[in-house]
Amino acid sequence: MPNRNIRKNAVQQAGVDPVAARTKSSTGALQGASRLGIAGDKLLEPIPNFIEAPSEKIYSNANNSWIVLGRDRPSTRGSGYGGKGDTQAASIDLVCGRMGHEVRAVDEKTGEKLWVDPDFKKDAARIYISQKTDLDENFGITVGRVGTSSAKSGIGLKADAIRFVAREGIKLITAESKKNSQGGDLLGVVGVDIIAGNSDDASEGTDLQPIPKGNNLTTALIRLTNHVEKLNGLVTTFLTVQSKYNTSLMSHYHNSPFFASPTTPALAMIPDAVKCLIDSLTKTMLGLTAHKANLAMFKQTYLKQSGKKYICSRYNNVN
Repeated sequence: MPNRNIRKNAVQQAGVDPVAARTKSSTGALQGASRLGIAGDKLLEPIPNFIEAPSEKIYSNANNSWIVLGRDRPSTRGSGYGGKGDTQAASIDLVCGRMGHEVRAVDEKTGEKLWVDPDFKKDAARIYISQKTDLDENFGITVGRVGTSSAKSGIGLKADAIRFVAREGIKLITAESKKNSQGGDLLGVVGVDIIAGNSDDASEGTDLQPIPKGNNLTTALIRLTNHVEKLNGLVTTFLTVQSKYNTSLMSHYHNSPFFASPTTPALAMIPDAVKCLIDSLTKTMLGLTAHKANLAMFKQTYLKQSGKKYICSRYNNVN
């Protein structure tokens, strides 16, 4: 169920730079509907001041949208491989909403302009592209089974919600080359981790497990149900044979060792024997018949592509 716990007001102007507000007001640039930003008109809102590095080229607007062309920089100017002075560490940082819901242009205590660095945790939405970066560390991503990416090219996306929409199809492909962007050899194929809650801790029940291959799983379950069906047949055969034997015992008599004449069956046991025979042939046989029908329905529902609850996806595939 989507989390719709939204605490921030639709219009939030706390923390607006008072100097900018006075300037706008005195020039009359923001009046009437324009002051409300309706229909795409200009709107006065708090925008933090970005600490620019000398190597960066910045494109921004009055609505807290930013494109920063520079070198790898996940936070301060000394951070990342750009801060270390590495070459081949170009980056493009696209940000909407610096400081997220805590956005302000001035310090609440001092009233002075507030200067900020990139904040991969607070900033509202980001697409980060870097030629050389520690992607998992920058975004605080758990190790998983894929492991962490260090000093390699990376693209990170972060927002409250991310959707990939393709009109024809989406492919997630790993290890398409034998070398990475730094010229290092790929030692093997690394798969895809899907980690809800950014946790892979077995003690919390969030450990990562392999994704089953649908066709193999279907084949295994079909074979299993076939074995159960054979067991059903064995029990049916046993019941038939046992019922014949029980009938024979119920009417059995033998010669008396004293008078050389046949004895009568044990009359007191006949009612119980008849009841047992009837129960075996009716209740148990009916149960076995229903059991066999249920197995057939199970196959049709879950293991056939035409089934209502087919266990394999009709659209998505994994290797």
